[in-house]
Amino acid sequence: MALDFWKSSHAQQWIFDKTEIWKQRAEDMKTYSEEEYSRLNIFWANFITAVATECAHSQANVGCKLRQQVIATAIVYFKRFYLRQSFRDMCPFLVASTALFLACKVEEHTTLSVSSFLKNTALVSRITMPHSNHTPDRINNLNYIKEFLPKRWGVAFETNSAKNGVLYDSEFILVEILDCCLVVHHATRPMFELLEDWKQHTLTSTNTPVKDFDQIEIQCQKVVNDTLRCDVGLMFAPHCIGLASISVGMELMGRGEELEDWLVEVDTDMDKLADCINQIYTMYQLWRSFDEKEEVKKLMAKLPKPNTPIPPPQQQQSSYHM
Repeated sequence: MALDFWKSSHAQQWIFDKTEIWKQRAEDMKTYSEEEYSRLNIFWANFITAVATECAHSQANVGCKLRQQVIATAIVYFKRFYLRQSFRDMCPFLVASTALFLACKVEEHTTLSVSSFLKNTALVSRITMPHSNHTPDRINNLNYIKEFLPKRWGVAFETNSAKNGVLYDSEFILVEILDCCLVVHHATRPMFELLEDWKQHTLTSTNTPVKDFDQIEIQCQKVVNDTLRCDVGLMFAPHCIGLASISVGMELMGRGEELEDWLVEVDTDMDKLADCINQIYTMYQLWRSFDEKEEVKKLMAKLPKPNTPIPPPQQQQSSYHM
């Protein structure tokens, strides 16, 4: 792993400004408005989280609950993939499942077997797998099946898939599209480090320990996890997201003023911090008004069907930004 974030592929290849992000999504923006795409960001994060967590309690996958870091890495992979590809190029439900499978390996989590993982995914996606011993050579040879999204979303979605080979084929394509940049620096660690610094600062300056510090950590962790539902991970460094999550978390607890003296001494770009905080609040406002049961149906109705699969990775290398 890159010990220094600023020297990592994450910092050098996967941080963009807002204009650049929407420009790279130009193909999908012919179908969706910015607000609709932002709602989709919330939905995809919820879907990946559901696959990783809700099915862990089933008899088929007892003990297979995935850690939050695995979920976070999968969501980042998914977003990065669709900066370079459109929904028309490859089924997003397949990409979401593959991103989660790959994240298990990269984060050194107990990797599920392909068959177990597909059972896990199927419980959320209601996938009906055809009985076939054929393993396709490439995505364009996959058998046709139907995916039924869970009742909570009330949507049926059709895609090309197969039983076991699908994950291996799509995993290969995913790694190529990501330029093998698989190490993701998350905001959780810097957030906890910053919280500890604030606690020590408060104790030193006031000679009074921070009240309910454990609850503050829990609240800020929730905010960090929620930032995966917007684009701040594609725009800001992890320490900035961590600091913004602390600010938002403390405000939500009605204790934002306790950070004022400490924030003055924090060495960071305050304009970027303010922008990050605003985007988190915007996401919360959108999420609060997002009726997934009804709106996902409309969003999925507009989702382009991947009629023509993306070409094999070796044919795309000329378009990569190495």
